[in-house]
Amino acid sequence: MSDKKKTSFSEFTQQVREEASKITWPTKQATMSATILIIIISILTAIFFFVVDQSIMGVIRAIFGLVE
Repeated sequence: MSDKKKTSFSEFTQQVREEASKITWPTKQATMSATILIIIISILTAIFFFVVDQSIMGVIRAIFGLVE
């Protein structure tokens, strides 16, 4: 099958801790900035698709004579 040696649970845990210590976590300010940016982009995207949807519905109603 494979030639990989199996590691014990304690070795695995030690390796996980070593790898986790290498992680560079973002600062609180960077996290807040990214969160605010994502919220703004989500709102703008929702507004864009709402406008597009309403425009398409207007065209379809005009084509099929459903204008009230």
